[in-house]
This record gives sequence, C-alpha cells and structure tokens, in this order.
Amino acid sequence: MKVFDMHCDTLLRCLESNQTESLISNDFHVSFENMKRGHYLAQVFACFVDTGTTNSPYELCNKMIDQFYLDVEGSDDVRFAGNYDDLMDNIKDNKLTAMLSIEEGAAIEGSLEKLKHFYNRGIRFITLTWNYENEIGYPNYKYEHQHKGLKPFGIETVEAMNDLGIIVDVSHLSDAGFYDVLKVSKKPFVATHSNSRSLHEHPRNLTDDMIKQLGNTGGVTGINYVAGFLGNHDLARAEDVVQQMKHIVDKGGIEVCSIGSDFDGCKTPELKLQDAAHVPYLLDLMSKEFTDDEIDQITYKNIMRVIKETL
Repeated sequence: MKVFDMHCDTLLRCLESNQTESLISNDFHVSFENMKRGHYLAQVFACFVDTGTTNSPYELCNKMIDQFYLDVEGSDDVRFAGNYDDLMDNIKDNKLTAMLSIEEGAAIEGSLEKLKHFYNRGIRFITLTWNYENEIGYPNYKYEHQHKGLKPFGIETVEAMNDLGIIVDVSHLSDAGFYDVLKVSKKPFVATHSNSRSLHEHPRNLTDDMIKQLGNTGGVTGINYVAGFLGNHDLARAEDVVQQMKHIVDKGGIEVCSIGSDFDGCKTPELKLQDAAHVPYLLDLMSKEFTDDEIDQITYKNIMRVIKETL
C-alpha cells in the first residue's frame, strides 16, 4: 500500500528554521526520510502564506520554492513531478515524488502574470484562500463569509488555472465560492485537506452536498488529521480519520476520497499517527473497513486520476 498526501506545511517550517532543518531530514511531521518509512508514493508540499504576518506573499512563496528545489536536488530518493508522466517515471525508477502547491491565493497578488510565474516554477495546486479575504474570494473561516462567492478576479484565476494546468483547491474557500468554482471550472478540482461537516460541525469542513458534487465532477477531498476538524478529541485519532473516510465514501463514492494530512500545519496527532513514518498504522485501521482495492483508491489512485486528467 502506498500513500499520496495532498497537503503538508513542512516547507514553511524548514524556511523558518534558518536552514537548521530541511525536507530531507528534520524533527517535523514530514521529511523525505519519514516518507520512505511511511510507504509514501508522493507528497504535495504547500507554500503556506499567512497574510496576517507578511506583506510580501509573492516573495515568501518564491523563497519556499527555492528551499524545495534545493532539498529535492540534494536527495537521491526524491524527484519533482509536474504532471502524470513525471509521476509514472518516478514510480518506474523507484523514486518518491515531491510536488508543489500554494496555500493562499493572495500569493499571486492579483496578477495572472504572477500566476504564470508560479506555474513555470512548478506549482501545480493553489488553495484559493486561507483565513483572510483576498483578491480571489472569501474564506470559510467565519460563517458570515459563507454566502460570499468568487470575486471577478477569482473567476479569471480559476479559468487561467484550468488553461495553465494548475489544480484548483477549494479547502478554506467559502461555501458560495465552492459553488462558483463548480460552475466555472472546466476541469476536476479538489479540496486538498477538508473533512465532513456532518460528522463535525465546522465551517472549514465540507457539507454532504459539496462532497457529492466533488464526486460528480471527478474531484477529490483529502481527509486531514487536524483534531479540530475531525471530532471532539484534543488529539487527532486515526480512528476519527477512518470514520471521516467512511462518511465521505458513503456520500460521494469511493472515487472522491483521498488524503491531505495537513502535517506540520496542525498539532501532533496521537502517537500512533504522530508523523509520516507512522501512517502505516492508519492503513492497518483502514483495512478493517475497506478492501485493498478501495484503500489503494483512497491512498493514491484517486488523486493520481485527477492529476492525469488535469495536468
């Protein structure tokens, strides 16, 4: 069994360590070493930007991309992938795959030229909003934003992402924004790290109808390991992750469910799921609820299908 994780925030943590930590080896949740131990196939590394703490999101993202390539080039085990063919080549050569995303569309600073710049640098997913309003739209961080959809530039951005080959990520986006993406996007889109709102009431989670619509359009949602989005426990538990998977499969079909841990963007989960090296424990629990073929779909095949269809 292999794992394709759509979201972690390790890049920013490495950058903030002043080069004492790298993606190759570190004390965080995700490293290339832990990916090998955890039977990973691929990890999408997010360039996470908090516009509440930086006035230069574009510049900060570029620094994280520099860090990413420095570490990938320094590894014998990991290679970048920008499309499905790259992924398959890496699998053939027995290499782990690293991909790039941006978490916070404000990084393009209202410019489609900067969007193209990031595509050329290898960005293949963009989370349209984080916790703040930006030029693209509104976040789901607060319920009062849920009825506000994409702004005109947001519609242009989704269309441009479709044309370039960047996967639209609706995690953190307002409810109305989700449905605008559903109308505008010509290609499957994803929620890289979002759980079920029916199982745990939180504006960050997806409604059952959103899950159904994602499934109908060929997209996926990545179950995250964040305690506050899983349930009512102080620590994220692998059992809660599996319950989220079961519900999402029930509402949207097996093809809609994937993994987006949010490692290094969340508190450390329970010891049995404390980092990427411990993910096999989750796979063991999944085997009690899903067939081997279903586990393969959830852990890597579904997102690989989306990549094949969109990039």
